[in-house]
Amino acid sequence: MNASTAGGQRSWRTRRLDPDDSLGLRLTLAAAAAFLVLVPFALLALLVLAAWPPLFRLDVTVTDALHRYALHHPAWVRLMSVWTDVFAPNPLRAATAVVVAWLLLRRARRLALWVVTTMTVGGLLGALLKVLVGRQRPDLLDPVARAAGFAFPSGHALNATLAAGVLLLVFLPFTRGRRLLRWALWTAAVLITVVTGLSRIALGVHWTSDVVGGWLLGVAVLAATTAAFSTWRARTGHHRARTVREGVEPELADPRRNGTQL
Repeated sequence: MNASTAGGQRSWRTRRLDPDDSLGLRLTLAAAAAFLVLVPFALLALLVLAAWPPLFRLDVTVTDALHRYALHHPAWVRLMSVWTDVFAPNPLRAATAVVVAWLLLRRARRLALWVVTTMTVGGLLGALLKVLVGRQRPDLLDPVARAAGFAFPSGHALNATLAAGVLLLVFLPFTRGRRLLRWALWTAAVLITVVTGLSRIALGVHWTSDVVGGWLLGVAVLAATTAAFSTWRARTGHHRARTVREGVEPELADPRRNGTQL
């Protein structure tokens, strides 16, 4: 032990990486995780801004192939149109608003704030990045659907990722001891996220990279806000949650906690 440690004057690096200092370690790991998740999105955004030829060719190839299929399969277009409308950003925001109201009734105020923060931060980031990147949507000769605004990242893909993620992490505590139900929740979340994004490509209103960008940004925002919420839990003495199994607030499903602020 050196003199600075013995005197209680540990360096910032030592404090951050000390397993006994759980808050500092969690903050460091949370920051690292958020950074690593954002790297693929940042790289994709740079490639889009630079109009990287291989990415452009991939986008055009996928869009042309799906558009040709859509022109000859009107039932497929109707299905994708219904799906993209049902899981559009505004209906998903309305669904999360209902969940927020339910959480407030259960006095889970901090969890409700986490849901609102995740949806708001993600939505604002998506809108800002659309303007900054300024990418145009596919311009097809015989479009089967139309959409306004810039293309990158896809707002449908982003908001589907955010909404499916927060709803999954809120309701996972109720699957304790019910493996089948937990798998069903995970399957529904992944299905909503993936198919909503694919519907935008199938309808020819987004490039493939727009949708992938929306997915990546949504995961990055979820990772960052979930890490922040987990850090608060550690600081206030709550036990460490196994997020993928228990959600972000395992105590939510405990009937003994009803009426107690979480």
